[in-house]
Amino acid sequence: MVSGDAWVLLDADPEHGLGPALAWALRRGAGRVNVLAERATSQLARRALRFSMPIDVWHVDGRALIPAVAFAPDAPPPARPEHLALGGLITEAGADVAVEHGIVTGEVRGLEVCRVVDRPDDGDVVVEVGIGRHDREAFAMLHGHVPTVDALADVVRQVGAHRVVGAPPHPLNLLARERFLRWRLVAEPSLAGVDRVTPVEPITPRRTVAESVPCAAIADEGSQTPFDLVVTAGVDLDAVAYAADVQRDDRPTRLVLPANDLLAITRDLAGLLTVPIELLTVD
Repeated sequence: MVSGDAWVLLDADPEHGLGPALAWALRRGAGRVNVLAERATSQLARRALRFSMPIDVWHVDGRALIPAVAFAPDAPPPARPEHLALGGLITEAGADVAVEHGIVTGEVRGLEVCRVVDRPDDGDVVVEVGIGRHDREAFAMLHGHVPTVDALADVVRQVGAHRVVGAPPHPLNLLARERFLRWRLVAEPSLAGVDRVTPVEPITPRRTVAESVPCAAIADEGSQTPFDLVVTAGVDLDAVAYAADVQRDDRPTRLVLPANDLLAITRDLAGLLTVPIELLTVD
């Protein structure tokens, strides 16, 4: 296929499929890409507008193909005051408070270890300890008698011991690697060549703690105009498309990733953006 049309059906995980579709088409010399999906087509169309390669996104409705319409993402809902009120307990236990799309959680170096929820039996607002829903349920069954701040502090110590640079591979440091890298940038902004890094909410909420998707931040270089950081880790062909969604015309964007994870195809995809981004690697 040379300068022809590529047709790609995203039947599994279309939310993260634009980058892989473009990579496939690019390696086959396609001049135009048609992306088909049954959901998330507005998001795909919005991201497609950021690329110089012609991309047509089609919403699949039965046997019909409907041109997708790009809409701006919805603003994240605010967290409820009664949920935010438990942030002090999370901080007291040594975790960082994170608020994303109305959900209040506690993180240890980028890994969620607790979440503020409404208890289903009586509606009370409580902090549940654990990494993910199933872990929180199991933790409550085994340690329900332990005061939450003490239980959470113990988890914070255990998780923190594994989430350090150079630690041997462990389930606790293989999860949310991109968020660990963002945490490093917040703690040591000079790694990104800036004075300050501030995390921001993702464009769309993560579905699970185990889901590996880029995360974002705002970087500040003192008197310079702030710019956007998109942080990823591992082989993520959709990271450039995600960065395109974060990208704003009035300020630059940098895609930050571990040096060992920078692939040639990532550079090629970044080269297709109408507004360039900078690729920055961290050891």
